[in-house]
Amino acid sequence: MKKIYTLLLLLLTLIGFVNSSHAQTTQISTEYLMTVYIPTERKAIDSSLTVVNILPGGWVKGPRISGKIVAPGGDWIRTTPSGALRLDVRLTIETDDGAQIYMTYGGVVVASKEAGEALARGDVLNDKGMPYFITTPQFQTSSDKYNWMNQVQGIGKMVELKRAKNDAYVKYDIFIAR
Repeated sequence: MKKIYTLLLLLLTLIGFVNSSHAQTTQISTEYLMTVYIPTERKAIDSSLTVVNILPGGWVKGPRISGKIVAPGGDWIRTTPSGALRLDVRLTIETDDGAQIYMTYGGVVVASKEAGEALARGDVLNDKGMPYFITTPQFQTSSDKYNWMNQVQGIGKMVELKRAKNDAYVKYDIFIAR
């Protein structure tokens, strides 16, 4: 009887007699903001925490912003029981015209065994080599020119990742979610 009721409800929904309360009502679009390049140095604390120091030489480039990443900055990566990594990044951008912009983001990284092995060899991974690597940047500044950044939510996708001993970095494309 339950199967018949479920089929009947599905049929009525398909022909429009029953409204679905779970129908999609909004869509998210994105606008490219910038690419971020961050040189890093990792320090494993234990199996559940890695602290990543952000090294000099980082930069941001985009149609409305360009600059460098300045000290201090870091990432506190926690490994969850499922093996997913949770990011907690804080850094400062100094724009080419002298503005200071604080950028912080969380994120989720899910790596495959093959991706971990490639990183251990010092290979460069792109977004296709890592199953899932998404960030959620937010910004804070007192600059009138960049005040609009205080009012947006970013979303980032890893573009490249390298974890060699003296040459480690991550590169993201950052978008404004609308």
